[in-house]
Amino acid sequence: MTSGLFGQIALVVWRESMEALLVVGILNAWLARHADHASARTGRRFLWTGVAAGLAVSALLAAAMLGFASLLEGDREDLLQIAVTGIAAALILQMVVWMHRHGGNLQKDLVHGAERAMSQRSWWGLLLLAALAVAREGSEAVVFLYGILASARGTSLFTCLVAMAAGFAAAGALYWLLQLGSRRFSWRLFFRVTEILLLFLAASLLMTALDRAIGIDLVPPLSRPLWDTSRLLDDMAGPGGFISAMTGYRARPVLASALVYALYWLTAGALLFLPGHRRTVASVP
Repeated sequence: MTSGLFGQIALVVWRESMEALLVVGILNAWLARHADHASARTGRRFLWTGVAAGLAVSALLAAAMLGFASLLEGDREDLLQIAVTGIAAALILQMVVWMHRHGGNLQKDLVHGAERAMSQRSWWGLLLLAALAVAREGSEAVVFLYGILASARGTSLFTCLVAMAAGFAAAGALYWLLQLGSRRFSWRLFFRVTEILLLFLAASLLMTALDRAIGIDLVPPLSRPLWDTSRLLDDMAGPGGFISAMTGYRARPVLASALVYALYWLTAGALLFLPGHRRTVASVP
């Protein structure tokens, strides 16, 4: 596995794990502050059962996607991989736009759901709230990771697991630092930095899907390479390969690639910076 692919996997796991930890942290903090000792203990049992249920749903989705992909061969498999990689890119862009516009309502919505569950003495509502939140993040991670792996060839399972473990570890460490209230780290900075990284990752996945579509003559290249910067920064190996995997950079782009890349960033900019949408950031519990 190249360092770029390792970085893609670790980034997705890191971001999605952080969002799941944020959800669990908000609910757990609310229980600690607003429930008596016995109720908080009961609530935490349902909370962690909901987390486990959400993870189970994500695992089932992963198994279903792998099982379906194993039934396809040849051109059908190529088409599926192109489709999933493109869908993953679109979903990453949609997730970034949604968090950019509505992230500040996350804590309020979760707390409202927890209050309603406690007022009705129905801890099953808290379980469902946690399960849906974790399942959403886990399902997104499954689709994104499948799209990343579908865009690569000859990946090692062990190295994939190491990259995922690195993402989990980074998320846990950063969440711990944020909980300590360090002045060097903040949720605002976290969301701002990861939004940028994910936008570039979505661009990379989109370009990979386009490259494969051009390779099987599904999409015309429209021209020969417009320029060649491989002598300065080769996109096939070394630092250039990492930058290519993380940003969609191409040393020898054809016209179709240049047009799609430019259109992607114009679309992302329009969605993120349309007037009337104030940026909000989720609060740390």
